[in-house]
Amino acid sequence: MGAAEEGAGSAESAGKPGADWESWRADNEVSDMASLQRGARNFVSYCLGCHSLKYERWSRLGQDLEIPGRLLQADLLPPGDQPTEYIQTSMPAADAQNWFGKTPPDLALMARARGGDYLYQLFKTYYVDPTRPTGANNLRLPNIAMPHVLSELEGLKRAVFRDVVRHGEGGTEIHEQVFDHFEQIAPGRLGAAEYDGFVRDTVNFLDYVGEPTQTARRALGIWVVLFLLVFSWLAWLVKREYWKDVH
Repeated sequence: MGAAEEGAGSAESAGKPGADWESWRADNEVSDMASLQRGARNFVSYCLGCHSLKYERWSRLGQDLEIPGRLLQADLLPPGDQPTEYIQTSMPAADAQNWFGKTPPDLALMARARGGDYLYQLFKTYYVDPTRPTGANNLRLPNIAMPHVLSELEGLKRAVFRDVVRHGEGGTEIHEQVFDHFEQIAPGRLGAAEYDGFVRDTVNFLDYVGEPTQTARRALGIWVVLFLLVFSWLAWLVKREYWKDVH
């Protein structure tokens, strides 16, 4: 009976904002240079204050993303940083510990470790929660310590939960709060489609940072496959020539 009630609730939730959040996909493509450039701008503007990219140098970023040195220096590099330096946050670890209860993680390998879809869902499932120290919570990472730093862009939304009854041993009723949908309570600077594009660009950039050579690797892979095909064809011709008298 409890399963039936849950199934009915799921059917009613279909089509509501955010009801299908677990199926959301980032669909990022690291070969999209314009997207990577926008993502780099987004990261510097909204993430670098707390998070580092300890394996990525500014100079490498500029080279890979085709950003001229003059623009890199003017638009992305923090004051005092040099292009040859690694991308590091200016926030002292001790301050971060005091403010958030933990040091914000380095994001250089986050996309490789968690996947782009995870990050996309994380950025898109913040909701207002007055019980949390930051005033916000997250469906992808419940009780998240990071505040919703993009709320000025996305706006504020609340999560609506429904009560689901399950039956345990001995017929005991177990009540659970299950997410149903989001409700927008305050608009942001960006519309829904614009914010979605902002998040996708940011995730795309973090995917690139996790493996800066992946575009070159993919391009090289095509040539390797073509070489193997040609080599296999030549090997077959040689085999046929050697064994023609036998067959």
